[in-house]
Amino acid sequence: MSLVRGALGYWMVAGFVLLAAVPFLPYRDAPIYGTQAIPVLCFVILALGLNVVVGYTGLLHLGIAAFFGIGAYTAGVLTTTAFPFGSSFVVVAVASALTAAAVGVATTAPTLRLRGDYLALVTLGFGLITIYVIRNLAAITDGTQGLTPVAPDFFPGIDDPVLPKSRPGWNNSWRKYPYLYYLCLGLLAVVVVFLRNLERSRLGRAWVALREDELAASCMGLNPARLKLSAIALGAGLAGLAGALFAVSQNGTTEPKAYGFERSMIALCCVILGGLGNRPGVILGVVLLVGYDQILTPLLDNWLQAQKLNPNGKEYLKVSGWRLCIFGLALILMMRLRPEGLLPSARQKRELHPERDEAAGEAAARAEVAGHEAGGAARA
Repeated sequence: MSLVRGALGYWMVAGFVLLAAVPFLPYRDAPIYGTQAIPVLCFVILALGLNVVVGYTGLLHLGIAAFFGIGAYTAGVLTTTAFPFGSSFVVVAVASALTAAAVGVATTAPTLRLRGDYLALVTLGFGLITIYVIRNLAAITDGTQGLTPVAPDFFPGIDDPVLPKSRPGWNNSWRKYPYLYYLCLGLLAVVVVFLRNLERSRLGRAWVALREDELAASCMGLNPARLKLSAIALGAGLAGLAGALFAVSQNGTTEPKAYGFERSMIALCCVILGGLGNRPGVILGVVLLVGYDQILTPLLDNWLQAQKLNPNGKEYLKVSGWRLCIFGLALILMMRLRPEGLLPSARQKRELHPERDEAAGEAAARAEVAGHEAGGAARA
């Protein structure tokens, strides 16, 4: 049993190793699916940032996609030829994360006294305002068209080398598959390790205490305002980093609606589906939802087209036309059958299923009584 538990404890490491081996698979369409997986890796970083705010700290945030967009447009402004900056990716990644974090702190500071639904409404409003600001600042953001191209050099002052094309489907630029795929995977691994250590630190334990009871946390000497701002700053910074990676992968910022309310809700659905406060659960939630949307849905639509089951391309016969319905049905089933998520944290599992602890306590009490009775009978 101990060997099984040890193997299960390293499933995430095994998953990263498997993902790292994808570009070397002999499968003909591996480069296609690897390219489609790059945005999925960006969305994993986005969902992990949201998990810091919602899962660790307990703040219901409905505007995380706004920071995703801020990171993407910061990358666009710093790299496109319409502006004189011409920054490298290293500078862009740091600037996108810091800009999103600063905006997150500036917009959250006036609302620190709000809780629950009121905070959710404020963050929802901020997300909607951000989209309209991006759309209306056409002189900077190019309006609904977005900024293109986002093609920075990797290091400042150094031209990008021509990388080897070792296998079919590979490109010789770091901004293309498989090198950008490995960059996103490596940054995701760094974020996962960083959040793992942070969760076990004093700050991580303080976030959990704030989530459980803000009044009790303040009575113990913690500063709720400072803890909330730190969580928002970190979550927004990770979202900004994910936005910069997404802009590079798409060679542009794409249209502003890509950073709207729907993106925030999908990220929140990933966190809830996988398990609040649990990093492996969040990754699993993104793989299931976003992977289904980005990879499996086009594959199924193409299969239906190839089998001549939808020769006219009717929307109601496409799997992609039913994706939001499928998302909603999955959430309803999860809330009914497994509200803690697919891979919940131990704390969340105990909170949502207190009857298990009660049953374990009753069983222990009965065993103790039986032991005393057996001892008394033996002495008699």
